[in-house]
Amino acid sequence: MTGATPPERTVLLTELLADALGIDAGGLAEVRVTGIAQDAARVRPGHVFVARVGQRRDGHDFLPDAVARGAACVVGTRDGVPGLAVPYVHVDDDRLATSALAAAFHGHPSRDLIVCGVTGTDGKTTTANLLHHLLQGDEARARASLLSTAMERIGADGHPPEQHFTTPEATEVHAHLAAARDAGTRWAVVEASSHAASLQRLAHVEFDLMAWTNLSPEHLDHHGSLEAYRDAKAGLVRQAAGAVLNRDDPHFAAFAEAAVGRVTTYAIDAAADLRAEHVVAGPDGLSFDLVTRDGRRHAQVPMIGRFNVANALAALATAHRLGVPWETALERLAGFPGVPGRMQLVASEPVTVVVDFAHTPAGLAKALATLRPQDGGRLIVVLGAPGERDPRNRAGLAAAAVAGAELAIFTEDDYRSESLDAILAALADGAVAAGGVEGRSFRVQPDRRGAIVLALGLARPGDVVLLAGKGHERTLERGGGTVPWDEVAEARAALAALAALADRGPGA
Repeated sequence: MTGATPPERTVLLTELLADALGIDAGGLAEVRVTGIAQDAARVRPGHVFVARVGQRRDGHDFLPDAVARGAACVVGTRDGVPGLAVPYVHVDDDRLATSALAAAFHGHPSRDLIVCGVTGTDGKTTTANLLHHLLQGDEARARASLLSTAMERIGADGHPPEQHFTTPEATEVHAHLAAARDAGTRWAVVEASSHAASLQRLAHVEFDLMAWTNLSPEHLDHHGSLEAYRDAKAGLVRQAAGAVLNRDDPHFAAFAEAAVGRVTTYAIDAAADLRAEHVVAGPDGLSFDLVTRDGRRHAQVPMIGRFNVANALAALATAHRLGVPWETALERLAGFPGVPGRMQLVASEPVTVVVDFAHTPAGLAKALATLRPQDGGRLIVVLGAPGERDPRNRAGLAAAAVAGAELAIFTEDDYRSESLDAILAALADGAVAAGGVEGRSFRVQPDRRGAIVLALGLARPGDVVLLAGKGHERTLERGGGTVPWDEVAEARAALAALAALADRGPGA
C-alpha cells in the first residue's frame, strides 16, 4: 500500500499505551514498538498484536503464531492469558483500542492534515474522487491524498485498494494518513462508510469536514434498521467540525441536526447555498449553472448521469469551504478524468457498453434511468448480489433490474461463503414478484464471464449493455477463494471475441 508504515518509525511501548489507552505501564520493559497488527499473519518483530474477537474468529486463538512472529505485546478483552511470553493488556473494546493504538503509533496524523470525509449510500466514491481532483489540481507535488473504494492516492500517484472495504481497517487508515502527512500533503479525502463508523475504524480520525451525499436502505443486515443505519452515517457528520449536506434528500433534517459546526447545503431542486440550474445531460458529459450567494457561473463535468450533478455540487461545496476559488474549482471540474468503474464507457459501437459499480436498488435504478436509449434501442443489464451482505437488497435489485431494463441477466457477484444458487434464486424470485418473466425479461447465467458474453451476444446495434456491481474491483470472491477480475477487460475481451466470430462469417 502507498500508506505502508515507514520502516524507521518506532515508539516506546510504555509511551504508546499511555497515549492511546491511558494505561500506566511503567512496570513493563522499555520495548520499542514497530507497528500495530490485528491479523496474526501480519505481525512483525516489535508489533503490538490486538487479539480482536470477531463473529467468526477469535484473535486469541492465534496468539502462539503472533508471539512466534515477534509480537512485543498483546492487547485484548480478556483479563489475561496464563503463560503468555509477552505482556497482555486488557481493554474493554478491542476495536476502539485498535483505532487508538494506530492513531497514537503514527503520531495522530489527522491532526496535521485537513481531513475531509465523504459519506452517504450512493455517490461516495465519485464525490471523494472529484474532491481530490479539485484539491490536487495538476500540480506535481502532493497537495492532497485520497482513500476511497476505487483508488488510494497521495498526490497524483495512486493504485486500487487491496480489499473490497469502502473504508479499510484503522491500522491502514492511519498508516495512509501518516504517509500523506510525511509526503507534505495539506488535505486528505477519506471515503467514510457506516460499517467503518460502527466498527470504530474512524474513531480517532479528526475530521474537519464531512460531506454527505444521500441515504437509502443498505447494510440493514449489519445495522438492524434504517434508523440505525442513518444514525451511523449521522454520527460521522457529528464527528466532523463542519458539514456539507444534500438539501434534496428527505433525510436532510436528521443530518443537519447532527452537524456540530457550520453547514453548507447543496441541491438541484431545493433552496440551498449551492444550486444547479439548467442542467443539460449529454452523451459526453453534464453542464449546468452553478448558483451561489455571490453569483452564477457555468459548470461542465465530463461525466454521464444527471445524478452526478449532485456529486459535483458536493465536491465543489467542500473544495470551496477549503479555500479553492470557484473559478479554479470549475476549471478543474471540466478536466476531471473520471472514476474507474463509475459509469465507465467501454464501447459505443456497435453497442454501448458501460461498467458501473451500482450495487444498491436505488443506485441501479439511477444508472438504468441514465442509460435508457433514446432511439428505440434496448437496455440489457448484467448483475448479481454479493454474499454475506444484506439479503433484503436482492429482491430490490432484481425489481430495479426488470423495471429499468428490457433484459436482466443474473450472475455471480462475490458470493463468498453463501450458496450462489440460493442468491440467484432470490434474484429470480424478486424479478418474478416485480412482474418479470424468466426467459423474456430475465435470464440466469451463474458464471459472470459467461453472463457478459451472453449479454453482448444478445445485444443489437443501438442497444446499451450495463455491467453492474463490480465496477473498479480487481477480484471476484468465489466460495472460499478469490480470483483476479477486471470487468472492463472482460467486456473488451468478450467484444473482441464476438467481433472475430462475426468476421469469420456464418457457420464459423
